[in-house]
Amino acid sequence: MRGRPTVHHDEDLILKAQEVFWKKGYSAASLSDLLEATGTGSGSFYNTFKGGKKEIFKKSLQQRKDFFMAFKNELDQAEDPLKKIKDFYLSIADEDNESHMKGCILVNSVLEMTFVDDELEQLSANILREVEEMYTDVIRQSQKKGQIKNQTPADILGKYLVTFWCGLNSLRKIYPERNVLKNQIEFQLKILE
Repeated sequence: MRGRPTVHHDEDLILKAQEVFWKKGYSAASLSDLLEATGTGSGSFYNTFKGGKKEIFKKSLQQRKDFFMAFKNELDQAEDPLKKIKDFYLSIADEDNESHMKGCILVNSVLEMTFVDDELEQLSANILREVEEMYTDVIRQSQKKGQIKNQTPADILGKYLVTFWCGLNSLRKIYPERNVLKNQIEFQLKILE
Protein backbone atom coordinates (compact mmCIF):
# COMPACT_ATOMS: atom_id res chain seq x y z
CA MET A 1 0.00 0.00 0.00
CA ARG A 2 1.25 3.41 -0.88
CA GLY A 3 1.79 5.87 1.97
CA ARG A 4 1.07 9.55 2.08
CA PRO A 5 3.25 11.69 -0.18
CA THR A 6 6.30 13.18 1.44
CA VAL A 7 6.44 16.94 1.92
CA HIS A 8 9.94 18.21 1.16
CA HIS A 9 11.36 21.33 2.77
CA ASP A 10 14.67 21.19 1.03
CA GLU A 11 16.27 24.12 -0.79
CA ASP A 12 18.09 21.45 -2.77
CA LEU A 13 14.83 20.72 -4.65
CA ILE A 14 14.60 24.36 -5.70
CA LEU A 15 18.20 24.35 -6.92
CA LYS A 16 17.60 21.14 -8.89
CA ALA A 17 14.44 22.57 -10.45
CA GLN A 18 16.30 25.81 -11.14
CA GLU A 19 18.76 23.90 -13.30
CA VAL A 20 15.86 22.63 -15.42
CA PHE A 21 14.43 26.14 -15.80
CA TRP A 22 17.88 27.52 -16.56
CA LYS A 23 18.42 25.05 -19.39
CA LYS A 24 14.91 24.77 -20.81
CA GLY A 25 13.15 27.92 -19.72
CA TYR A 26 9.85 28.01 -17.87
CA SER A 27 7.56 27.17 -20.77
CA ALA A 28 9.52 24.17 -22.06
CA ALA A 29 10.14 22.66 -18.60
CA SER A 30 7.60 19.88 -18.08
CA LEU A 31 6.37 18.42 -14.83
CA SER A 32 8.14 15.22 -15.84
CA ASP A 33 11.44 17.15 -16.19
CA LEU A 34 10.97 18.69 -12.74
CA LEU A 35 10.06 15.38 -11.09
CA GLU A 36 13.08 13.67 -12.63
CA ALA A 37 15.45 16.47 -11.63
CA THR A 38 14.16 16.73 -8.07
CA GLY A 39 13.72 13.00 -7.57
CA THR A 40 10.19 13.46 -6.22
CA GLY A 41 6.88 11.90 -7.12
CA SER A 42 4.02 14.09 -8.24
CA GLY A 43 2.24 13.81 -4.87
CA SER A 44 5.33 14.89 -2.95
CA PHE A 45 6.03 17.63 -5.46
CA TYR A 46 2.56 19.14 -5.16
CA ASN A 47 2.56 18.78 -1.36
CA THR A 48 5.80 20.72 -1.25
CA PHE A 49 4.92 23.21 -4.00
CA LYS A 50 1.16 23.65 -3.84
CA GLY A 51 1.30 26.13 -6.71
CA GLY A 52 3.09 23.55 -8.86
CA LYS A 53 5.53 24.55 -11.55
CA LYS A 54 4.88 28.28 -11.18
CA GLU A 55 5.55 28.21 -7.43
CA ILE A 56 8.85 26.39 -7.75
CA PHE A 57 9.86 28.74 -10.57
CA LYS A 58 9.11 31.76 -8.37
CA LYS A 59 11.16 30.18 -5.60
CA SER A 60 13.99 29.63 -8.09
CA LEU A 61 13.91 33.33 -8.96
CA GLN A 62 13.82 34.19 -5.25
CA GLN A 63 16.92 32.05 -4.74
CA ARG A 64 18.74 34.18 -7.34
CA LYS A 65 17.53 37.31 -5.55
CA ASP A 66 18.94 35.89 -2.31
CA PHE A 67 22.28 35.39 -4.10
CA PHE A 68 22.35 39.05 -5.14
CA MET A 69 21.33 40.21 -1.67
CA ALA A 70 24.22 38.21 -0.22
CA PHE A 71 26.47 39.92 -2.78
CA LYS A 72 25.05 43.27 -1.65
CA ASN A 73 26.06 42.44 1.93
CA GLU A 74 29.56 41.66 0.68
CA LEU A 75 29.66 45.00 -1.12
CA ASP A 76 28.50 46.80 2.03
CA GLN A 77 31.42 45.30 3.96
CA ALA A 78 34.07 45.55 1.22
CA GLU A 79 36.88 48.09 1.37
CA ASP A 80 36.53 48.59 -2.39
CA PRO A 81 33.02 47.59 -3.49
CA LEU A 82 33.59 48.91 -7.03
CA LYS A 83 36.50 46.51 -7.49
CA LYS A 84 34.31 43.70 -6.18
CA ILE A 85 31.69 44.47 -8.85
CA LYS A 86 34.36 44.56 -11.57
CA ASP A 87 35.81 41.26 -10.30
CA PHE A 88 32.32 39.73 -10.40
CA TYR A 89 31.93 40.66 -14.07
CA LEU A 90 35.46 39.50 -14.92
CA SER A 91 34.83 36.14 -13.23
CA ILE A 92 32.18 35.39 -15.88
CA ALA A 93 34.95 34.87 -18.46
CA ASP A 94 36.35 32.01 -16.36
CA GLU A 95 33.09 30.07 -16.10
CA ASP A 96 32.66 26.77 -17.90
CA ASN A 97 30.86 26.30 -21.20
CA GLU A 98 27.68 24.98 -19.54
CA SER A 99 27.41 28.17 -17.46
CA HIS A 100 27.90 30.26 -20.58
CA MET A 101 25.11 28.41 -22.37
CA LYS A 102 22.74 28.86 -19.42
CA GLY A 103 23.33 32.59 -19.12
CA CYS A 104 21.34 34.35 -16.40
CA ILE A 105 18.00 32.91 -15.33
CA LEU A 106 16.67 36.40 -14.55
CA VAL A 107 17.56 37.80 -17.97
CA ASN A 108 16.28 34.64 -19.63
CA SER A 109 13.02 34.95 -17.69
CA VAL A 110 12.42 38.59 -18.57
CA LEU A 111 12.83 37.74 -22.24
CA GLU A 112 10.77 34.54 -22.12
CA MET A 113 7.93 35.88 -19.99
CA THR A 114 7.29 39.10 -21.94
CA PHE A 115 3.75 38.68 -23.33
CA VAL A 116 3.50 35.24 -21.65
CA ASP A 117 3.18 35.79 -17.89
CA ASP A 118 3.17 39.33 -16.51
CA GLU A 119 3.72 38.23 -12.92
CA LEU A 120 6.84 36.19 -13.69
CA GLU A 121 8.18 38.86 -16.04
CA GLN A 122 7.74 41.56 -13.39
CA LEU A 123 9.25 39.38 -10.66
CA SER A 124 12.39 38.86 -12.77
CA ALA A 125 12.53 42.51 -13.85
CA ASN A 126 12.12 43.74 -10.27
CA ILE A 127 15.06 41.65 -9.10
CA LEU A 128 17.21 43.13 -11.87
CA ARG A 129 16.04 46.61 -10.81
CA GLU A 130 17.19 45.86 -7.25
CA VAL A 131 20.58 44.82 -8.63
CA GLU A 132 20.64 48.09 -10.58
CA GLU A 133 19.97 50.04 -7.35
CA MET A 134 22.79 48.14 -5.65
CA TYR A 135 25.19 49.10 -8.47
CA THR A 136 23.94 52.70 -8.49
CA ASP A 137 24.65 53.09 -4.76
CA VAL A 138 28.20 51.75 -5.16
CA ILE A 139 28.85 53.96 -8.19
CA ARG A 140 27.52 57.07 -6.41
CA GLN A 141 29.82 56.43 -3.44
CA SER A 142 32.78 55.69 -5.73
CA GLN A 143 32.19 58.95 -7.61
CA LYS A 144 32.15 60.89 -4.32
CA LYS A 145 35.47 59.29 -3.32
CA GLY A 146 36.98 60.13 -6.71
CA GLN A 147 37.42 56.46 -7.67
CA ILE A 148 35.39 57.04 -10.85
CA LYS A 149 36.28 60.06 -12.93
CA ASN A 150 33.22 59.55 -15.15
CA GLN A 151 30.59 61.91 -13.74
CA THR A 152 27.67 60.49 -15.70
CA PRO A 153 24.82 60.28 -13.18
CA ALA A 154 25.14 57.14 -11.04
CA ASP A 155 21.64 55.92 -11.92
CA ILE A 156 22.53 55.94 -15.64
CA LEU A 157 25.73 54.00 -14.94
CA GLY A 158 23.77 51.56 -12.74
CA LYS A 159 21.39 50.93 -15.64
CA TYR A 160 24.39 50.60 -17.92
CA LEU A 161 25.77 47.74 -15.79
CA VAL A 162 22.42 45.93 -15.95
CA THR A 163 22.24 46.54 -19.71
CA PHE A 164 25.79 45.21 -20.00
CA TRP A 165 24.80 42.19 -17.89
CA CYS A 166 21.88 41.42 -20.21
CA GLY A 167 24.08 41.71 -23.28
CA LEU A 168 26.92 39.74 -21.72
CA ASN A 169 24.59 36.84 -21.07
CA SER A 170 23.80 36.70 -24.78
CA LEU A 171 27.41 37.27 -25.83
CA ARG A 172 28.70 34.40 -23.70
CA LYS A 173 26.38 32.01 -25.57
CA ILE A 174 27.77 33.23 -28.91
CA TYR A 175 31.43 33.47 -27.84
CA PRO A 176 32.03 31.20 -24.85
CA GLU A 177 35.81 31.66 -25.20
CA ARG A 178 37.57 33.07 -22.14
CA ASN A 179 39.79 35.57 -24.00
CA VAL A 180 36.93 36.99 -26.08
CA LEU A 181 34.76 37.46 -22.99
CA LYS A 182 37.59 38.85 -20.86
CA ASN A 183 38.48 41.43 -23.53
CA GLN A 184 34.85 42.50 -23.94
CA ILE A 185 34.26 42.71 -20.19
CA GLU A 186 37.41 44.77 -19.62
CA PHE A 187 36.46 47.09 -22.48
CA GLN A 188 32.91 47.60 -21.16
CA LEU A 189 34.09 48.19 -17.59
CA LYS A 190 36.34 51.09 -18.71
CA ILE A 191 33.27 53.28 -18.30
CA LEU A 192 33.78 52.92 -14.53
CA GLU A 193 37.35 54.24 -14.57
